[in-house]
Amino acid sequence: MDQDLVKAFRMQLKPGFEAEYKKRHDEIWPELSQLLIDAGIKEYYIFLDEKTLALFAFQKLAGNEQTASLAGLPIMKKWWDHMADIMDVNADNSPVALQCPEVFRL
Repeated sequence: MDQDLVKAFRMQLKPGFEAEYKKRHDEIWPELSQLLIDAGIKEYYIFLDEKTLALFAFQKLAGNEQTASLAGLPIMKKWWDHMADIMDVNADNSPVALQCPEVFRL
């Protein structure tokens, strides 16, 4: 039986921006949502640890996913710029994303 491809990573929210982060994602641009789906992201969840403000992201990916190409697309860069003021980011405004290796699956 084939297992779904999964990807998990951790990001960091800046203090005081919990509601704003949720608001921006509640209002995610339709063209960005479609881009993520077209790249092969079947499901995408982000959870907030309210104590540490750590954001834990989990993606279920299609077997033919092309998520590596997202970083070079203008709409993705525009989203990063939109989010850069409320979370830890790299020099190009991409979120600092620490990969979380899978250690268990049921």
